[in-house]
Amino acid sequence: MAGASEPVRPYGASPIFDERSLPDSLRNEHETKPGAWGLLRVLEGEVELVFLDPPSSRRVTVDDPAPIPPQSPHFVRLAGPMRMQVEFYRDNPMPENSD
Repeated sequence: MAGASEPVRPYGASPIFDERSLPDSLRNEHETKPGAWGLLRVLEGEVELVFLDPPSSRRVTVDDPAPIPPQSPHFVRLAGPMRMQVEFYRDNPMPENSD
């Protein structure tokens, strides 16, 4: 069991996408697999992460990555030029931000 100060490590990551290379599959409704958490990291610019159930949205910036719970329907909406990547975890990568 990891200690409280030990960071959670990703087991995988997507390629780095920009506003031109971001695939339609991420621009449209999709969800992570059962048991898989995502962490949307913006490397440049910003994006909007839109959750469908329950409906909400969040501005994601370089300084404010966003966790994506398992099987949570969502999509990414562009706000302009950007670079982003999604990391994948087996546990919540940001438990201190849980509601």
